[in-house]
Amino acid sequence: MRKDRIIFVTKEDHETPSNAELVADDPNDPYEEHGLILPNGDINWNCPCLGGMASGPCGEQFKAAFSCFHYSKEDVKGSDCVGQFRAMQECMQKYPDLYPQEEEGEEEERPADPSQEAAASEASAAKEAAASS
Repeated sequence: MRKDRIIFVTKEDHETPSNAELVADDPNDPYEEHGLILPNGDINWNCPCLGGMASGPCGEQFKAAFSCFHYSKEDVKGSDCVGQFRAMQECMQKYPDLYPQEEEGEEEERPADPSQEAAASEASAAKEAAASS
């Protein structure tokens, strides 16, 4: 995996023309243009379709939950991942600015049973990921 590099520039740096060279995309780069699932079936954590969910303060919990769902062999796909999704949800609630919750009005429509709620979260996460891949 490649790491991002942060470069700070000054106002003076922006006043001179750029001498940056654009490098052609590497056709052998395993993360380039593959969408959510890589050709070998692994999850492409660098996919822009994940919206940065794999990084950030709850990235590890997201990866655990999404991996569990992706590789789940249960009859109800992901039904064995309730714990991972609950951990992800609990983490996200600690960072409401980064992970906005649903509006108050939607709260009434949700099931009271936490296991159903986690299953619904898994299903919607999977739908969103599948739709964007």
